[in-house]
Amino acid sequence: MDLLTIILTVLASGLAYYFCKKKNIFDRLDIPYDPPKPIFGSMFPCVLKNMNIFQLAQKLYNDHSEAKYFGMYEFGTPLIVIRDPEIIKSITIKNVDLFLDHQGFTNEEIDPLFGKFLFSLKGNNWREMRNILSPLFTSSKMKTMFNMIVESTVNFTDALLEKSKKKNDIINLKDVFTRLSADTMASCAFGIKIDSMNDPENIFYVVGRKASDFEGILSLKFLLIRNLKFISRLFGVTIFSDSVNRFFSDVTCLNIRARKEKGIIRQDFLQMMIEAKDKNNRQMSDEEITAGAFGFLFAGLDTVSTALCFIIHEIAANQDFQKRLQKDIDLVLENCNGEPSYNEINEMPYLEAVIKEGLRLYPPGGFVDRVCTGKFELPPVSPGKNPVCIEPGMPIWIPIFALHRDPNYYKNPEEFDPERFLGDNKINMNSGTFLPFGMGPRICIGYRFAILEIKVMLFNLLTRCNFKPCSKTRIPLKVKKDSLILLPEGGFWLKVEARK
Repeated sequence: MDLLTIILTVLASGLAYYFCKKKNIFDRLDIPYDPPKPIFGSMFPCVLKNMNIFQLAQKLYNDHSEAKYFGMYEFGTPLIVIRDPEIIKSITIKNVDLFLDHQGFTNEEIDPLFGKFLFSLKGNNWREMRNILSPLFTSSKMKTMFNMIVESTVNFTDALLEKSKKKNDIINLKDVFTRLSADTMASCAFGIKIDSMNDPENIFYVVGRKASDFEGILSLKFLLIRNLKFISRLFGVTIFSDSVNRFFSDVTCLNIRARKEKGIIRQDFLQMMIEAKDKNNRQMSDEEITAGAFGFLFAGLDTVSTALCFIIHEIAANQDFQKRLQKDIDLVLENCNGEPSYNEINEMPYLEAVIKEGLRLYPPGGFVDRVCTGKFELPPVSPGKNPVCIEPGMPIWIPIFALHRDPNYYKNPEEFDPERFLGDNKINMNSGTFLPFGMGPRICIGYRFAILEIKVMLFNLLTRCNFKPCSKTRIPLKVKKDSLILLPEGGFWLKVEARK
């Protein structure tokens, strides 16, 4: 037997033993689970591009409809998927101290910028940074950035209407709304004014888009670092390239230095972090500020633009929704002499219902993960079973995409219907069945800012624009099967007209 055959035999035997051993975890716990494929675990349909990871979780969610939770494998990692809303609330709120951490995406020693993102921090490090950053997202802070969002959106709408004339009114929403999101983030996070529609190759947009584009190499890096930690550390694989890290570090540090030397004060996120202190009067370091500002951009740039695309696609596909929303907008404009305030836009029930329904049908995160950090007892998986005690280190998934499309909680769940969030029958926001940004103390810290952005953008766009289906619009919309984020097959294409 030659050396190569010996190596392959040993490797195959090792993999077989590894997966048999892992399989016994759910057998021992007496939890129903998806039988894993060697190496790929439950992810084989995603590897074959037959479905994306959110559709896979939804399929397994539906396959185990009688269970409160079930097991699956993210390649070689066993994890428990929670179906029951009461258990979800227990994990994310009541017992949050045992489920505070996310599964790791990086190593701070190798990737210090991403490692200092609030999302990446764990335990006490997360608590300390969260306490420093939380005051930056209060209503009073949102109001200070309201005018920046308005200014960016008004300038963008001017350019959009001009562009639509040159492109026969048909536009790629994802392209243009990512530019709007970049302009807003640059202004609110870094105090930098850019115009990505009229200056499409500006360096801030180009680098920011590169850092948040999950349709390229970024997706592969996330999968590699998350599932093959030893190999990624061995070869020093980082989420962002050195050029991206260096660009945002330079932008932030030069900006901080200029403000301190010249006494410049701006009402933006960067200024708030410079002034932020914890309860012991500790200020954030330049590295922490850079990570905070970049994390703000990374988390919001693509999330907001994609959510806006889905929402406008749906109201374009059903013109009654768009007309009703424009009627409400026109009434607000009439009552405020054309200059709506933060409160007037923020308190529009139908606008909020449209946004929430968009986030329900197309949640920014198709699932949220946690890692158990102490022994925890789950209630019986089904009637007649015993409670299940899970050990520290066990990952937990909450399948948001599947929950949001469960007919037990939403009538005709595949339909876009803003009425779900209006009147006496509106969805209970603490039910454990609506969690587009997560739930509990570890909910996305910037979710209120993201919703404010979308409100202001929708308000100003629909004030001056009509969106209609075109020859390239796909109705009904179907999500891509080969993407790590929710995107539509064929892209977002609509016709844009100026309102008369």
